[in-house]
Amino acid sequence: MFSQDLIDQLAAELHDSEKSRVQIEHFSKRFPGMTLQDGYAVSRAWVRRKLGEGRTVLGHKIGLTSRAMQQASQIDEPDFGTLLDDMLFEPGAIPMQRFIAPRVEVELAFVLKRRLSGEGLGIEDVLDATEYVTPAVEIIDSRIEQFDRHTKAMRRVQDTISDNAANAGIVLGGRKVGPREVDLPWCGAILRQNGVVEETGLAAGVQGHPAIGVAWLAGKLAPWGESLEAGQVVLAGSFTRPVAAKPGDRFDADYGPLGRFEFHFA
Repeated sequence: MFSQDLIDQLAAELHDSEKSRVQIEHFSKRFPGMTLQDGYAVSRAWVRRKLGEGRTVLGHKIGLTSRAMQQASQIDEPDFGTLLDDMLFEPGAIPMQRFIAPRVEVELAFVLKRRLSGEGLGIEDVLDATEYVTPAVEIIDSRIEQFDRHTKAMRRVQDTISDNAANAGIVLGGRKVGPREVDLPWCGAILRQNGVVEETGLAAGVQGHPAIGVAWLAGKLAPWGESLEAGQVVLAGSFTRPVAAKPGDRFDADYGPLGRFEFHFA
């Protein structure tokens, strides 16, 4: 396990990378014995720094939810990170200077009306605790470079976890629906970039049902003495591959009956 001094040092490096928009090298290469728990410890230390600067917790994100992504990352469960208040954007112009190498993913967001706490929860527990579900786009970004600048090796999951599960932004739009008003696994979306369909998908791609990951996350937070709280937003996981964005790119997220919204990187 990393020492607290090392955890704080690596969290400071992530913080500086975000400010400078200059990516840093893989932690897992510098520290080959790095574990998943070390990664979460660094991520939590980074969040503490942000809270110390006046940020507040908006909610949480779940990543690596698809079987293909888990196999590629050589893990058998998702990962998670923290959403902060300044990560929330309205549809419309998204400031490019906030990001290093942004990519866009299509998801559903659960907004909770009461606390979800403890292990062993299921889909019905999540639906009971949810005020509404709404379309969401996650903007992922990398303070840690995706490919090593020397060896070209891809970063490991420990790096992604320490980097707040690569979260950087969230855009909410479309309709707000009760969690039982629609058949959530059959909710789908079409993502267009500059008028071209880049991705389509169904929420069933998120472990079969998007609420499964929310229940899983409540269980993962329990050992830390934490819960998913009323009013928080939980991104349930992407059901499309990430689409890279550059300045001027325009995106159209069309969720059919759940509505659509547009945004662009300015």
